[in-house]
Amino acid sequence: MQFSFEREFTYSRAYRGPIRLVVLDWAGTTMDFGCMAPAVVFCEVFAEEGVPISIEEARIPMGAHKKVHIGLITEIPSVRRRWVETKGSEPTEADVTRMFERFVPLQEACLSDYSTLIPGTLEVIAQCRQRGYKIGSTSGYLPGMLAINQADATKQGYTPDATFGAGDVPRGRPFGHMVLRNIVALDIPCVQSVVKIDDTLTGIEEGLNAGGWAIGLAISGNEVGLQYDEWMALPEATKQKHRDRIYPSMYQRGAHYVVDSIADLMPCFDDIEARLRRGEKP
Repeated sequence: MQFSFEREFTYSRAYRGPIRLVVLDWAGTTMDFGCMAPAVVFCEVFAEEGVPISIEEARIPMGAHKKVHIGLITEIPSVRRRWVETKGSEPTEADVTRMFERFVPLQEACLSDYSTLIPGTLEVIAQCRQRGYKIGSTSGYLPGMLAINQADATKQGYTPDATFGAGDVPRGRPFGHMVLRNIVALDIPCVQSVVKIDDTLTGIEEGLNAGGWAIGLAISGNEVGLQYDEWMALPEATKQKHRDRIYPSMYQRGAHYVVDSIADLMPCFDDIEARLRRGEKP
């Protein structure tokens, strides 16, 4: 019998070039250590409704479009129970819309109070640019909120090449639409050359769903929820307990790498580039 290579073998195509695009979240990733700005406003909006929520409850859906986030908070069993006890009925879409309309001006009013860049941001961005990486960004914030973040970041020396928020795409996180908008806007040839960095679990999924690499930031954002000075004041044993809790959850969600903060990213990029040269895919 004659042997046929055409019938017996298949071939795959592998990208072996460098990283070309790094896509960063905003709050908890590049600015606002502890991701405080949205959390405090979610608490304020629910308190105004007579249904106070804890900051831990406010953080559970973090990373989503802010209206979606409010709706998801109302679905948390403990919150829903208190809502019914207080108001005598289940929360409705009209309730979510009303709270969202209240949320927007409150959020815009306080963003600059939490806009300090996270330590290491400028240094890592400078190294990325030296390597020729383009810098994209995504956020669960709406355009008006993002404009405030961008202006505050520019004053501190950080200006990404592209920015897209949840209001710029059909579906926010965990869909990959915002990452894909960055890819198109910045003329990136393939998704295998893209790395998404985020402090939320849904932000990790966003990068994976777009087809790229994903790095989770365990300490600087939503999962710990402490401001920088508060984190630095913790005993090392307490810090390690946070790492022991958060690192596995981010890896389980699919992150290729997990580190404490943006300051720790460069070794991850080195390893991704080595893997790409071997023909590995995300």
